[in-house]
Amino acid sequence: METKESMKEEITSPLAAEKLEGEALVVEKNEPVSEMKSLDIEADEKQKDYADERNDCVKIETQVQEEDNDGKNNNLEQKIVESKALESTDEDCASKSQKETNETTEETLGEENEQEPVFDGTEVPGMEASRSTSTRSLDLDSETQKVVDKAVALKNLVKEKGAVAVSTFLRRLSGKKDEDGHDVSENQDKNVSESAKVDGTEEASQKTAEKSAWNPLTYITLSRDVDPTNSEEKNAVNEGPPQHLAMKGRAILYTRLGCQDCKEARLFLHRKKLKYVEINIDIYTGRKQELEKIAGSSAVPKVFFNEILIGGLIDLKSLEESGKLDEKIDYLITEEPSFEAPLPPLSGEDDLSSSGAIDEQALIVRKMKESVAVKDRFYKMRRFTSCFLGSEAVDFFSEDQYLEREEATEFGRNLADQLFFQHVLGENLFEDGNHLYRFLDDDPIVSECHNIPRGLTDVKPKPITEIASRLRFLSYAIFEAYTSEDGMHVDYVSIYGSEEFARYLRIVEELQRVELLEMTREEKLAFFINLYNMMAIHAILLWGHPTGALERRRLFGDFRYVIGGSTFSLSAIQNGILRGNQRPPYNLMKPFNAKDKRSKVALPHPEPLVHFALVSGNQSGPALRCYSPENIDKELMESACNFLRRGGVIIDFEAKVASLSKMLKWFSVDFGKNEIEVLKFVSNYLDPAVSEALVEPLANSQLKVTYQPYDWRLNC
Repeated sequence: METKESMKEEITSPLAAEKLEGEALVVEKNEPVSEMKSLDIEADEKQKDYADERNDCVKIETQVQEEDNDGKNNNLEQKIVESKALESTDEDCASKSQKETNETTEETLGEENEQEPVFDGTEVPGMEASRSTSTRSLDLDSETQKVVDKAVALKNLVKEKGAVAVSTFLRRLSGKKDEDGHDVSENQDKNVSESAKVDGTEEASQKTAEKSAWNPLTYITLSRDVDPTNSEEKNAVNEGPPQHLAMKGRAILYTRLGCQDCKEARLFLHRKKLKYVEINIDIYTGRKQELEKIAGSSAVPKVFFNEILIGGLIDLKSLEESGKLDEKIDYLITEEPSFEAPLPPLSGEDDLSSSGAIDEQALIVRKMKESVAVKDRFYKMRRFTSCFLGSEAVDFFSEDQYLEREEATEFGRNLADQLFFQHVLGENLFEDGNHLYRFLDDDPIVSECHNIPRGLTDVKPKPITEIASRLRFLSYAIFEAYTSEDGMHVDYVSIYGSEEFARYLRIVEELQRVELLEMTREEKLAFFINLYNMMAIHAILLWGHPTGALERRRLFGDFRYVIGGSTFSLSAIQNGILRGNQRPPYNLMKPFNAKDKRSKVALPHPEPLVHFALVSGNQSGPALRCYSPENIDKELMESACNFLRRGGVIIDFEAKVASLSKMLKWFSVDFGKNEIEVLKFVSNYLDPAVSEALVEPLANSQLKVTYQPYDWRLNC
């Protein structure tokens, strides 16, 4: 009887599985309800068609048990063949049903490719189906069972290895590895990233020290573990940031921009291993009045241990000399802050990016997106996603704004001029008819930009000069607080959890629909240099520091912001805007073609000194600093002198060899036509004595030019 029951279960299970599998496919592919019903009807019909065959199998199995023992084995083998034939028929029908469902889904999706799945290695697709297939195997003799088991095991092994290979390949493309160089799962990545955001700087520092699962901050420190040329340098690099004292209390440091005493106060607290919260009264303007109220003066720096005013830099040094500072630190370690203690900067505090007049046109566009049909369409033998027809937009404007058709068309041109939507091929601004248009945040490239996470803003665009000014002050504050005094080392961990960086992310969202053509040369230089440097920090914090050529290419080319309705990568800013639309090194094409509207924003001529100001997060790059449009040329000259005199150019007059930074080779076209002209250019920014000594060797072409190895390690 057990054999009979098992055969009933084994033979009927494929049909039940087929029906469930068909329903799952329909739900997964989001098919219409009518198609779901049709699939259910097809499954029921198939079940009825096989009902008679199942009954025959049950009768066969009963007859087999009633036969004598001598002919039992021979007949059983014959019946096994018959039952296996039925099972294969069921599987053929199931595969046919699945194929029909897949074909229907492909017709619904059109020509757009679906995103490839990412496997985390915990579950391999097809394993459950393999298990159910193996459980349906009949009670074969030992030799036949071994063959079946080997086949099933081989099939499972191939599927498992294939899934792991795909998962490994995808993770290698994303550059996510642990400290041993092994790939980690997407689930680990997501969990660690979320925990880092919640716990802030302290939790991020702990995870960096532990080097457990991948997150951007852990990956940053791992990039420093590349073996340097000597062991002493390796030990110095691996020391990392100092560990702070565990404190129940809270230390607050009030500062302002450009204050030398504030810089020394930061270093003093670092030496004491005290973790503090900095409040810059130039950034948080409301805190200036608070400081005057609780300290009696707005002079900075001012240090608070909980609610106790310690004082300025002189007071800190006096307490240290008298030995009383240790008592204050012990109080900070053991006592929690009271309600009278100053609070850290609050999210959005004194942030102008969170304020502004509501754009009425943005509200109309939001209503328009709900009314017009936005879908994939074909135009000129090409398929465009998330588009709407110009005629349908005119119909909406006519009805919503009570306009005649010509007036509605002009109203649409005004919205397109405000960068709410644009033609899919840029053929016109806006016209009535069968022209295809796409909302800015529906563009597949714009939607991947990292300053449009919540779609278009409803606030009226502010002048670019105002946004650039706030960005400049914020960048200045970040560089002062979280970089070394010489600008060569960046504390990425502290930036990641700071309120200043959160404010920066809100500021860059305002760049979506700004007007860039009204900027002067000086304003463009200062704005795009500061934006490039902050954008590189954002990319490293989000994606991790690139360790290879392909990863660097991805960071420079794929990390984008949408600015004035167009997308800008780090490479587009450097080579397209600041270098006057010149070809990047080892590339054949210019960043912008003749029809690209970004070419109107590009500077008319290359600016060679920008190479000494752009910092992309490596140790061979220039120092990090902030630039202002009023003094941009002077500041660029200072940066060039600083870079070239501190190792960018090394002259050995005895050996008659000039060792240059490889950056001068990559962008040599910006400095001169040949190596002699490049040396003449850089000689203007070297020490006067060195420049004078170079005159004769350059005139006689006596110097041999070599290039220094480029250090791509992170500048932390």
